[in-house]
Amino acid sequence: MSIPLNIEALATELLRAQQECTPLEPLTERFSDLSIAHAYQIQLAAVRTRLGEGRRVVGKKIGLTSKAMQDLLGVHEPDYGHLFDDMVVSNGQPIAVNKLLQPRCEGEIAFLLERDLRGPGVTIADVLAATNAVIPALEIVDSRIRDWKIKIQDTIADNAASARVVLGDKLTPVHDLDLRLVGMVLMKNGYIVATGAGAAVLGHPAASVAWLANKLHEFDITLKAGEIVLSGSLTTAPPVAAGDHFRADFDRLGSVSACFV
Repeated sequence: MSIPLNIEALATELLRAQQECTPLEPLTERFSDLSIAHAYQIQLAAVRTRLGEGRRVVGKKIGLTSKAMQDLLGVHEPDYGHLFDDMVVSNGQPIAVNKLLQPRCEGEIAFLLERDLRGPGVTIADVLAATNAVIPALEIVDSRIRDWKIKIQDTIADNAASARVVLGDKLTPVHDLDLRLVGMVLMKNGYIVATGAGAAVLGHPAASVAWLANKLHEFDITLKAGEIVLSGSLTTAPPVAAGDHFRADFDRLGSVSACFV
C-alpha cells in the first residue's frame, strides 16, 4: 500500500536537506507511485517557496542531455531545473564544500537570452536568433538524495540536482559559430579528466535549449530575455572535494574555473 503524496511537504523536505546538508532516502523508494508529473510539481512547489523567501530566478539548467545518462535512468528526454541568484558564483571564486552534500562538476555552454522563448514549436534556429551570446560555464551539481541513488523522478523533484553555476568572463556571439564543433577540455587539479564537444548535448546545444522552451510550455513558463540557460554537460561529471581546482577550456569561447575550499 503506497503512502499518499504530499507535494508541499516533499518540497519542504528537499529544501531542508539542501540547507542542512543532510541527504534524504530516494523519494522513489518511499513513494512507489511517484510520477514525473508529480516530481515537477514538487520542484515547482520548492521554487514558489524560494521566491517567497526573496530569491530570484536567473535562469534554467538542463540535465540528462546525453544518451548515456538517459539510458542509465531509463528515460528518453532531458530534465530541467531552476537557477537562483544565490547559486551564481564569480569566475574563480572559492566555493565552500561544507555547504554541499556530494558535489560534482560539469563543463557546459551557457546561453544568455536577449529575447523571450516560448514553446511549442521552438527550433534550433529560434534559439540562436534569441541568443545574445554564449558563455563558458561550470555547473556544480549536487544531489540531495543519498549516494546519488536517483531515478528520474528523484532528480526532477530535487531541482535537477542543481547547486552552483560559475560563468566565464567572455561573451561570444553565436553567428558564424557551429556550437556542435566547439570542443572543451575539463581539468581537475591540473590534469585532464574529460574532453568533449558541443555535439554531445542532444546533437547541438541549441537543441537542448529548444527542448526546454517547448517543455516549459507544459507549465505555462516562458524563457525570459536576460535569463541564463545551461544547455547540458559535454562530458561526465567528476566528483569534487575541498582543495580541488577545476578549469574548463572551450575552443573559441574562453575558459572558466572554480576552486573548492
